[in-house]
This record gives sequence, structure tokens and C-alpha cells, in this order.
Amino acid sequence: MKKRDRAIGAGLILLLAAGTAACAGGRGTEPSGGQSQTAEERGGGSRGTGDRESVVVVMDPASEPASGFDPAYGWGAGEHVHEPLIQSTLTVTTADLEIGYDLATDVRVSEDGLTWTVDIRDDVKFTDGEPLTAEDVAFTYNTLRDTSSVNDFTMLKEARAVDGDTVEFSMNRPYSIWPYTMAVVGIVPEHAYGPDYGEHPIGSGRYCLKQWDKGQQVILEANPEYYGEAPTIRQVTILFMEEDGAFAAVMAGQADLAYTAVSYGDQQVDGYELLAFDTVDNRGFNLPAIPSGETDDRGVPLGNDFTCDRNVRRAINVGIDRERMIQNVLGGYGTAAYSVCDKMPWYSEESEVAYDPEQAAELLDRAGWVMGSGGIREKDGKRAGFTLTYAAGDSVRQALSEETANQLRELGIEVQVEGAGWDVAYDRAQSGAVLWGWGAHTPMELYNIYHTAAGGSYARYSPYSNETVDSLMDQALACSDLEESYELWKQAQWNGETGVTQDGDIPWIWLVNIDHLYWSRTDLQVAEQKIHPHGHGWSIVNNVDRWSWK
Repeated sequence: MKKRDRAIGAGLILLLAAGTAACAGGRGTEPSGGQSQTAEERGGGSRGTGDRESVVVVMDPASEPASGFDPAYGWGAGEHVHEPLIQSTLTVTTADLEIGYDLATDVRVSEDGLTWTVDIRDDVKFTDGEPLTAEDVAFTYNTLRDTSSVNDFTMLKEARAVDGDTVEFSMNRPYSIWPYTMAVVGIVPEHAYGPDYGEHPIGSGRYCLKQWDKGQQVILEANPEYYGEAPTIRQVTILFMEEDGAFAAVMAGQADLAYTAVSYGDQQVDGYELLAFDTVDNRGFNLPAIPSGETDDRGVPLGNDFTCDRNVRRAINVGIDRERMIQNVLGGYGTAAYSVCDKMPWYSEESEVAYDPEQAAELLDRAGWVMGSGGIREKDGKRAGFTLTYAAGDSVRQALSEETANQLRELGIEVQVEGAGWDVAYDRAQSGAVLWGWGAHTPMELYNIYHTAAGGSYARYSPYSNETVDSLMDQALACSDLEESYELWKQAQWNGETGVTQDGDIPWIWLVNIDHLYWSRTDLQVAEQKIHPHGHGWSIVNNVDRWSWK
């Protein structure tokens, strides 16, 4: 371990001593000459006399945007969600996950929900000195509508610049949560956008890309022309390392903040403290809600004769001790999950249940599954159980799956746990359970999981369909008032008669929200974080411009 620490530390010093390219235009990706700096001189070591305007952050390699920093190919979405970092966005999400403004100064929507009008600031420039106008906004959205490989833009008909600081969005269908989409779409310059934009991004955000050594690091430098408050942290170096390497970097004193896993949570490192951030990064599993016998258009089997019984699904939901799971698997670093949108403004408290093994047993008895030989329930000669698949190589999902199997065995349910690649898991979810990870700052997460797929008979990820639930979510999207739509999203979860919660159909079982853990130097003041979405990604640096050294 000591040899490995020294090797990694030396490698980091070489990376951190890489050259410095100009920020203007965001074109600097090659090292330049000049005197190399040690990690201590750059602030990577003791902070007593180091650079107090820079930080070194270690992220999971999965956080590196494979297609570059182009919003059309995922930058700003998924694990790359952040506050306006390189590109500015029209809106942002606030600390309580409602909508605030960045470029936008006013947002209006027509009564039919088919036209959104957004006024933007007139004092914003891209890092190449060119002004950002409504034409750039329209160009960005029309480009993403035609080319985006991650976000869904089928609701957008056309974006049009009304004048230099007003853009109008014409929609194919009402879409009340459009402001949440606007919060993750970075605006690109029409005059400087091309095939290599992702590697050489020009934006108007708080930072510009100074250097990108693929597979190793990204260096961001404060944008001197930023229209907002100047960042307190002038340079941000992001290193991409696996969990073991990230912890070794901390041990070697070469990182200021580094993501980590629960397995390292009981360690002590001089000069560092362990930070835990609240999340909606949930883990749970689907339960097919129809009996077996059907296949989809690809011939994939659908349905499960055990989980199709709603009383079975309800029994499983109340028969899992989530707090025990948090202690056993997460070392206490997590919260109980009851939906895909815990803690969000559109979350329904009707989703919450108490651990009740006696009620679980009664529900299973009512469903006709009685205790049989070997402590496993039986019905009509069949044993109660199902296969729970997790993503192979994900130790946390494996441990959660095994804990689920152990707990459900106490109820007389036999769960077979298997690891598989996602290419296999997606198909298995149509007839069995898969341990998933979700969580986003948008109600669309509910829609994508529970709404019947367009042109299909069931939801996308697991066979389930409820016309009332579909209708309520459709009404939520068609609502002309965003805050009023929250109530409709809540009703889709439970409206007093039906929904996707315990008293309703409960087609998914949500287990835990995983805290995001980071080792941080004790003298680094990380600004207060809003709830992190799924993934140990860029959300940690959403407000790095407000960090400081004590």
C-alpha cells in the first residue's frame, strides 16, 4: 500500500505540474512551457502557505464526459449535472429544488402551454468576447432537438429569437416542467460551434476549460468576463480516479476533496474529514406487475407469476427494514427511500411506510402463499421467490441485493441474487427484479419509470400500466402553472384511490438514498450543497466558485 501511495502521489504531481494554456476562447488543451510547480506550491499539499484560490478535486472516472463538454452529448445531464459551470443556462434549480434564473430575466408560458417566452440578460459575453444573444439560445435548443443523444427534446417544435434578448419556444405538446430542462442545457455560441466543440468548449459560465488530459484530468479557470460574482476559487483541477486511487491520493496529501466509498468511511486521515451529502441518489428494484405469458416485440418474456400479485408487492415493501439495510450495507451513510423523488417538491408523503413484518406476513397469507418446507412459502406447488439482478462489478448494489435476499427470506421469500451486465439486466427486468439507481432534479423521473411507454402496453423498464396514473402525469405536463403541477405529480403517486405507492399498485420497491461521501481537507470550506442527484458526479462542484479556505 505504501509503495502504491507513493507511485500515485508522484503521478499526481506530474499531472498537477502540467502546462498552463490561456483561458480565452477555451482552446487550451495542450501543455505549454514554463516552470513546473509542485503539488504543495499549487495547494495540493499543506495549505499553510499554498495557493488559496485553487482546489484539486478527485472524481469517479465515470464522471469524465466521454464526448466532451457539449450539451448535445450529455454534458449537463445525468452525472454531469451542475450549476452553470462552463456554459450558462437559462434557469437553475434553487436550494429547495424550485426554479431560479441564470441567463433568464423573465419566463412566461401561454395558457395552452404551447409557447414559452424567455427574456435574457443583455450583458453576457462568451469567453471569445462575442456577445451571447437570443440567436445563440435558439441555435442551441434547435441543435439539441435534432442531435441530442441524452436528453429528450421531442416536446420542442422550434426555438426562435424574437429579438436580441428574447427567445420563444414553440412546443409540440404542453410541457409544464420545461424550466427544469432549461436548467440543464448550456448555451453554446452559434458562431463557434462545430464537431470539435466538446473538446474546445466556448461558454459564458463561471469557468472556462483551460486544459483536458483525457482519462486523467480537467483544469478549469475562472472566467474573467463572467457577468456574475467573481469566483473565490480561481482554478479547479478535476482528477479522474477509481475509488482505491482516490483514497490513496488523500493519503498522499495530493487532493483537497475526493469522492470515496463506505468501505473507507471508518478510516482516519490526518488533515482530512469525511463529509456526507444528502441525495436523491436512490436504489430500488422493480417488480413485474403482470403474470407471465406475454412477450414484447423482440420476443423478451414479460411478467412474473409471483410478483404480479399486488399483495405480494405490498408485503415486500413493508417487509424490508430500510434502517437495518442502511446500517448493514451503508455504514449509516444513507436515508430510507420510499419513491424515486424523495425530498423533491413533487414528492408525496403517502409513499412512506413503516417496517412491519407482521403485516407483511398477513399480506402473503392473504395472497395464498403459506409457509412450506425449508422456511419458504408455497402456493399451488410453487415456491415464493424471484431473481434479483444487479449490475456486475457494483459492490454496493450487490450488497443491497444480498441484504434484500436475507431480509425477504425471513418472510419466507426466496430471492436468487445474480450479477449481470446492463445489456442483460434490461431484458431481465421484464420478467424479474433488477436493482436500479435513479434520482434527478426533475419530475420527469417519475414519468419515465411509471408512465406507459408511447406506442406500448406497459412502462419502459418493467411491465406496469395504470390509466389513472398516466392521466395524472399527462395532466401535470399539460398544466400551465409549474407549482400547480407538483400536486398532480403527487396524485400520480397516490390520489386516495390509486397510484404507485403502498396502498396503490407499488410496482417498484425503493430501498435507500445513498449519501455521497467525500474526504475533504479540514481547512477547506465547501459551500452548502443542495440535494445531490444520482451519481458521484459534477454536482459536488455545483458551487465551487463559493468555496474558500479557512
